[in-house]
Formats: sequence, structure tokens, C-alpha cells
Amino acid sequence: MIPYGSLVVYVTPTGKRYIKRLEEGNDWHSNDGVLTAAQVHALHFGGEARTSLDVPIRVLEATLFDRLQGLKRQTQVIYAKDIAYIALRLGAGPGRTIIEAGCGSGGMTCGLSWFCGPTGRVVSHEAREEFARLARRNLDWAGLGDNVTIHHRDIADGFCVDGADALFLDVRTPWEYLDHALRAVRPGGMFGFLLPTVDQVSKLLLGIERRPFAEVEVCEILIRRWKPVADRLRPEDRMTAHTGFLVFCRQQERSEAFETFVPLGTRQRKQEAARQARLAEAGVDPYADEEAEGRK
Repeated sequence: MIPYGSLVVYVTPTGKRYIKRLEEGNDWHSNDGVLTAAQVHALHFGGEARTSLDVPIRVLEATLFDRLQGLKRQTQVIYAKDIAYIALRLGAGPGRTIIEAGCGSGGMTCGLSWFCGPTGRVVSHEAREEFARLARRNLDWAGLGDNVTIHHRDIADGFCVDGADALFLDVRTPWEYLDHALRAVRPGGMFGFLLPTVDQVSKLLLGIERRPFAEVEVCEILIRRWKPVADRLRPEDRMTAHTGFLVFCRQQERSEAFETFVPLGTRQRKQEAARQARLAEAGVDPYADEEAEGRK
């Protein structure tokens, strides 16, 4: 039997999907007829019931993907394809503490809450109070968020926790908050960023190269679906292509001794020389002991 309080996906023969919470006495009304809560409660997930108009409806359990699709949105949300990779790169999981900033409608927050589970912790920051409230409502609707704390706070004033395992920023100018971010995450922790334009990515990379970061990755994730017809397998006419740039790096103190052994080709040597010139012009020593000097 499907427990009352469960999030349920109703699928019609035309392919329409509806996500509803199953509540006792709260029947589902649609153009295909009425499906009573008692009917659904008596089923198992994956079962089928007929409406008052004798239309068959499939009844499925709402996965994380379904829940993300059903969130109420007042901001651009992060796509599921990106959420999954971000969570993996950050190492979100049981017992981990993940900091987030710019929660918006709470799509990424839901994903982090799901992956971290009851023993993990998500500490989110949102500068706009109405978005913080929306994110909390979406978490409650999705049956998530017991492990999430949302702070109505501008991260220009710093983060509300330190010693975290990883940090994710979905803000317009993340390079302005890198020093705060370094103080909030434990040594060796992971950092992730989402940015819409190449200009923003370039500015972030310039900020990263001046600080103790390593293993920098810039990527985008594309999904190309194929028509699931065994005897005529071919790609669909449309695809979910570029939605944003993802940038990842790891906190890592640099040493000249280590980097001397890194093999460089002709192009890489020119790029490294240009980087060293930029750092020298800015008066930055990439091998300085930041902890001894005190990061200001």
C-alpha cells in the first residue's frame, strides 16, 4: 500500500505527468476524471488505477528527479543534469557538511539535502528573504530539508559556518567571496561554482590563480536523448545543451618544489609564464604561506 503523505506521480496515457501528495480524503481531479485517494492508497507504486471516466492512470513513486521538476520557481533553477555532477564533485554524502550560497528557488538545495541524508548537513545562504522562504517551502513540499539550515544573509559578511567539507556558489560575482570561502572550508575541501557567461568564468579563474587552489576544472554538461525504438534507434530532434558553466577546484597550498616537476609543453610554458607575470604585476606570491601572513 502507498502510505498517505507520499509524493506520487500520476502518468496519463497521453504522457502527462502530475506530482501530488497523497492525503486521505483528498481525491485527484483531472480532465481524465477523478481518482480517489483511497484507490491510490490501496495500490503499490508501479500500479495502475482507473478514474471515474474509466481512464487508466499509472501511479509512480516520486524520485528526486520528479521532485526537482515539480518545484515552484521564481528564479532560474539549476538543471538536474548539473545538480547530479555538482553533488558528485563536491562529495555530497552522509556525514558531510556542504555550504551553499544563492539558493534561489532551492533546486540545488534539494539535491544536496537528498544526497547528504540524515547524517549530513547543508548550510545555505540567500541574500533575498523572499527566495529563502521559497526555498524552504520547496524543501518542505519535496519532503526534504531536515538537514538544511537556510540563512537570510549576504555572504559579503562571511559564511555562517566554518570547517565545512565543500562549498558551492551560485552568485553573480563569486570571485569577490573567495577569501571568505577559503575560511569557511577545511583544508583540501572542494569548491564548485555555476556561471552563465564566459566573461564571469574568466574573472573567476583570475581570482582562483591568486589563491591556494588546484585541480581546476571548467565544463558544461549536455544531454542528448535518443528515441527508445529498438528497430529505429536514432537521436531526438532536440537536446538539453548548454545551461551554464561549471567550475570546480580544490583548496591546496601550492609549492614551487611540486610545480617544478609538473611537465609542461611549449604552450603550457607560455601560459605559465603569462600567469606568473600577472601574479607579479599584482604583487601576489603564489607560494606564500597564507596562514602565516593571515588572509585579509
